[in-house]
Amino acid sequence: MKNLKLLIIALFLVSASIIYAQTADEIISNYFENTGGLTAWNSLEGMKMDAKINQMGMEIPLEIISLKDGRQMTIINFQGKIIKQGVFDGNVLWGVNFMTQKAEKSDQETTENMKIQARDFPDPFLNYKDKGYKVELLANEAIDGTDCFKIKLTKDQLTVDGNKEDNVSFYFFDTESFVPLAVHSEIKMGPMKGQISETKMSEYQEIDGIYFPFSLSQGLKGQPGQIISILKISLNPQIDAKEFAFPEEVETPQVPQ
Repeated sequence: MKNLKLLIIALFLVSASIIYAQTADEIISNYFENTGGLTAWNSLEGMKMDAKINQMGMEIPLEIISLKDGRQMTIINFQGKIIKQGVFDGNVLWGVNFMTQKAEKSDQETTENMKIQARDFPDPFLNYKDKGYKVELLANEAIDGTDCFKIKLTKDQLTVDGNKEDNVSFYFFDTESFVPLAVHSEIKMGPMKGQISETKMSEYQEIDGIYFPFSLSQGLKGQPGQIISILKISLNPQIDAKEFAFPEEVETPQVPQ
């Protein structure tokens, strides 16, 4: 009987240890520790990624810029034309219309949602408690055959068609390396509204002491995604503020006939 009690106590202690090692806080802490440490992550002021995508046999170069103060933009080099998308200067969100080639501002609701999401640089889990975000550890799931911790991340609500909606994503962290391998989120607007978007991350490489994924796949859950191949990552780049400014149209003076 005594030996049985000792065995039960031992099993309880082992179970308690496993549960503790798998709390959401522990997983997130291990993630940052394994990818460079909190000091390095908190020191980031900005990032510029040189990337490419393959669209219908065409290789399209991209530049993706994001800064700590919330400014961000994607620059697409399409058939020799420089097209800016998702440009945010901290107050105004705009992009170039592919058809008219003119810059257009986003509506107020979309802009306010961007202000909320811009707080996530360089990672939504960095100092997440200070942002008021909540995390919850769910049952493990596999991503492409790899066992993962599944963490539910709840951020500040977004506004969709005038109504407040929950802003929830599900992150899948490799149980061995603790790096995120995928993110699932519900699409809130547009023709894909209600479907689940899926972003997969792989090929982690070290840049100045911090590890980043160099391959991204973006699409719908359960379907093949668009691959974004990262060629180079530059940390703390110097970007002229004018690059984010909305280009106000200048009227061409009429020449007298």
